[in-house]
Amino acid sequence: MTMLHAAQSFSRGRYRFSYWITAFTFLVLQAFMTAPSPLYGLYARRDGFSSLTITLIYAAYAAGVVVSLIFAGHLSDHHGRRPFLLIALGLDIVSAAVFIVWPDLAGLYVARVLCGLAVGVTSSTATAYLSELYLAHRPPESIHRAQLLISTVTLGGLGIGALAVGLLAQYVAHPLTVPYLILLAAFVVSAIGIAFAAETRPRLDPVPRYRPQRASAPPHARTEFFSALVGICLAFAVFGVFIGLAGTFLVVVLHHASLALAGAAIFLLFAVGVAVTTVVSAWKPRGVLIVGIGFTLAGLAALVVSAWLDQPSLTLFLVGGALIGAGGSAMFKGSLSVVIGVSPPGRLAESLAGFFLSGYVGISVPVIAVGIALQHANTRDVLLWFAIIIAVGFLAATPFLLRYEPPVSTPSDASSDAPIAESSPTPATPADTPPLPSPRSRGSHPRRSANCAPPTGCWRPSWPTCGWATARSPAAAACSAQASRTRRGSSSKPVSREDRAVVPPCCAPRTARWRRPRTSRLRRTRL
Repeated sequence: MTMLHAAQSFSRGRYRFSYWITAFTFLVLQAFMTAPSPLYGLYARRDGFSSLTITLIYAAYAAGVVVSLIFAGHLSDHHGRRPFLLIALGLDIVSAAVFIVWPDLAGLYVARVLCGLAVGVTSSTATAYLSELYLAHRPPESIHRAQLLISTVTLGGLGIGALAVGLLAQYVAHPLTVPYLILLAAFVVSAIGIAFAAETRPRLDPVPRYRPQRASAPPHARTEFFSALVGICLAFAVFGVFIGLAGTFLVVVLHHASLALAGAAIFLLFAVGVAVTTVVSAWKPRGVLIVGIGFTLAGLAALVVSAWLDQPSLTLFLVGGALIGAGGSAMFKGSLSVVIGVSPPGRLAESLAGFFLSGYVGISVPVIAVGIALQHANTRDVLLWFAIIIAVGFLAATPFLLRYEPPVSTPSDASSDAPIAESSPTPATPADTPPLPSPRSRGSHPRRSANCAPPTGCWRPSWPTCGWATARSPAAAACSAQASRTRRGSSSKPVSREDRAVVPPCCAPRTARWRRPRTSRLRRTRL
């Protein structure tokens, strides 16, 4: 038994190492997204770039994100998580090298597009990989810790990248080179760690036929779905304008040329977003959306007032950035909950693809429009009209967003209020999810999936599920009917074909799902 315990401890230790090195890798990849933001002022002074050029350089990565998300974001489900994380690291290594050796306008565009390609792969791979690694060495009842880490790394990495590069650019020599060299070293360390990490998603054999990731709207709730898309598009638009033009606004309007201050302003935005996401993680979508809309509108008002005062206020500008970070993060959480709640289980990945595409459109197109407007009007007028358009859009979408009511869940489902699939635009399906070789789950069901959340609407809460059946859904009704027949001893009566199509895996008869776990070969030899 000593050898068995040693093997189990080694397995848990490897998954724990893989979990934390993946979190560090995700943090570094996210930090690289906002790292160039504090440096745009230096590029503009060196080469005479206009505000439109700076805006286009910032928004160029969105093109890479959309392409990568559509054509490669879902392939880690078929080919494994580690290869695609290594690909993302390779793309960012090349991007950082281009920033160093080709600092001209064309090189900046190429580097940002390469960064966007890496982001599209990372957003769909790292989140799923982290959830699977957590469940491989920790009990599923504490999955909310992995969800909190994913949210913290996603937003915190964006803020840390801007703050660290801003400080380096302000206080070290060669500010356009040293930050990228440090990021290159972090990428190399991450690549070495990922190379030795455990794989949770072995390559499928045979590999399914390739097709791009499709985006679709649920036919029964199109109004709520498109309202959520409008909400995330507007929230990301505010994020994008603040990040892309914070340095220009500080210099032109507030007359503060500090690069460290520009990085600190962006860090404040995302730091407050992390805090708000933690606070509202257990709230219902309606409350989260109300908070998000209110904070976003208040933040826009603070930005406009800070620019239109006789003496522009830096304090009010930072307060506005903090409120925008709080509101945008809450809008992201609430809109994502609406999309997941109205999407059928079999088409969740397609709905989430449309959701993230809408967000990346919002973070690029409005930012470019603001950059063009700045060529023909002053900063104060452009900021005022941008705030008015965003406010009108939010107020128009609010009644439809607040119409959504989450399904009623049982008390045992309370722990699953925020399933891990919210963090990944391409959640895995039950059919192609291999079992995890977790030492803590050797007595659990052999078909248990790595990213299954606790059941919602299923009659036996302790069974894992990959279906998103809810208490008001057809799947839950079929689940309850089959469970009743099973408990009465009449499970031989078949379920109708329509009901069978929507019954999630957790609702199968107990005798067909649960068997005595086999004794391991090592244990049999020992005995």
